[in-house]
Amino acid sequence: MVHTVPLPRRPFAPVDPGRPGGPHGAGEIGGAGVPGGPGVPGGARFPGGPGGPGGRVRQWYEHELGWVTVPGLPLRLATGLRFDVLDVPAAAGFPALRHLGPATPVALQGDRMRLLVAAGSADELPGLLDWLEWGTLPLDLTAIGTGGHIEAPRPSGLDGSRPLPLGRAGSQGAAVWLRPPEPGCEVEASLPTLSAVGGDGDAPDLVRLVDTVATQCHRIRLRRSCAQPLAFS
Repeated sequence: MVHTVPLPRRPFAPVDPGRPGGPHGAGEIGGAGVPGGPGVPGGARFPGGPGGPGGRVRQWYEHELGWVTVPGLPLRLATGLRFDVLDVPAAAGFPALRHLGPATPVALQGDRMRLLVAAGSADELPGLLDWLEWGTLPLDLTAIGTGGHIEAPRPSGLDGSRPLPLGRAGSQGAAVWLRPPEPGCEVEASLPTLSAVGGDGDAPDLVRLVDTVATQCHRIRLRRSCAQPLAFS
């Protein structure tokens, strides 16, 4: 049962600099330090000028969705403006999808799932995990908020790509949409938020989402610990 007790707040701890997509591990938005920029091998993704595949994809995000993109290649989406992102193992994210509405965007990249949540959620996450009594445990759960960015999943058709089957989605390293955003719809209304706790709105509940993801991350960690061979001195 979820209690409607006011949640504590505390400053958001910066993402691990070694984490791909973290706000401090990939250069500042708009700066020359953005990975995959001109002259960087990763810039081959979504190639071309305004009329090429990369330009069309950028225009789709900026004009159809109204999302802010990061200059350079590979194409990246700025977080902390329209949305924040929870970066979790895909195995932990799939059980949590039941807490999301059908219009809530969800992306995959490799074995990671990116769950779009309401802007400001990254700041709330440490206090929320403490309130749910997960704060003292190491969890493979990262929040990306203001100043951060993620690789832009490829919209089907705009860059000549086809949708990947669910079993293969994200398996090749490129970010893909599991649940794509809908052009013309305000994304904020579909995102999990703390304000949904005890409310009458249709927005998904961030508390239930985080609790489910944290539980799954903990189970994954326990399974991995049990699978490791015992070391004898």
